[in-house]
Amino acid sequence: MTTAPPPRIAIIGAGPGGLTCARILQRHGITATVHDHETGPGSRNQGGTLDLHEDNGQIALREAGLLDEFFRLSRPEGQEMRQLDPGGKVLFHHTPEEGERFKPEIDRGHLRDLLLNSLEPGTVRWGHTLTSVDGPSEGPRLLRFADGTSVEADLVIGADGAWSKVRRAVSPATPRYSGVSFLEAWFHDVENRHPDIAGLVGRGSAAAADGERGLFAQRNSGDHIRVYIIQRVPADWITANGLTVQDTGPLRAHLVEQYRDWSPRMRRLLTDNDGRYVDRPILALPVPHSWEHDPTVTLLGDAAHLMPPLGVGVNLAMLDACELALAVAGTGTVDDAIRTYERTMLSRSHKMQQLLDHGAEELLSAELPDFATDDSDSDSDSD
Repeated sequence: MTTAPPPRIAIIGAGPGGLTCARILQRHGITATVHDHETGPGSRNQGGTLDLHEDNGQIALREAGLLDEFFRLSRPEGQEMRQLDPGGKVLFHHTPEEGERFKPEIDRGHLRDLLLNSLEPGTVRWGHTLTSVDGPSEGPRLLRFADGTSVEADLVIGADGAWSKVRRAVSPATPRYSGVSFLEAWFHDVENRHPDIAGLVGRGSAAAADGERGLFAQRNSGDHIRVYIIQRVPADWITANGLTVQDTGPLRAHLVEQYRDWSPRMRRLLTDNDGRYVDRPILALPVPHSWEHDPTVTLLGDAAHLMPPLGVGVNLAMLDACELALAVAGTGTVDDAIRTYERTMLSRSHKMQQLLDHGAEELLSAELPDFATDDSDSDSDSD
């Protein structure tokens, strides 16, 4: 009796979803190789902070055997949330209770390092920019990379984000601009250099909006704060104003004019940043996004269901990764594993896509969020 060889699994993308999938597969004795276009784990800043929820992201970390280490690295105090008005008055203030662990914060870089360090040496192949997925749908698939190399795989997992190259093998869909854009601003050594902003934001996050524009400020580790300046604007609004993202001074002047009705204290979140701004237009895939079943290719995370950034993206990517890895470990064939995984994932993502469709607009709403209903947890005065 002969035993079928184990499937050759290629994961494209070394973000939280791709790395979580590889880790859980390895815990079940299944080899997977992760390919990423970056030159190495420290080639770029991984972005700001994120919260991992008890009912999705933390489930994946438990299956990965990393939940206790996550809690050691996370910042439960980051669950603090303030809703402000444009004058800086606190309308709502949630302070986490002692031991609250529903959605503690962790810097993206710290989460990535946690996952990377859990993998077997050589799992991630850096500097591998995917150019195409070729070969018959029944496999094997041939992955071609920009450096001229290629590999064969029996299962290709697209964990390569908004502009996924793997997605092209199963779907013609591309991200669309939502009509809302973020301009990211960084503040460093905030307790010493920006104490007023540190006091305004607190230990977690603070949000404010007037119906047309908004701000979302968030603590990161290492005494940093990131502020996201939120506007309903054309995607090319910077160039349309005769500017580039490198024109820090003129951009500041433009923002001050746009937020002229906000208080001077709130406008410091626009103007006192350290360094240049980062342009981040908000994109989303068509709602709902699905594809015809392919027996050798599937997607997870933003590659499958890119949505506005309302706190679910990484959590869903990690839950996708967990369920896909468990399906591969517990199902007889790759084809059956993909069917099992997609049956649950697509149903869940469709519901969430519909719920968050046009959700970027909610970031501009001056109304209090639905969760701000407990009067006993509300402050009436500005800090």
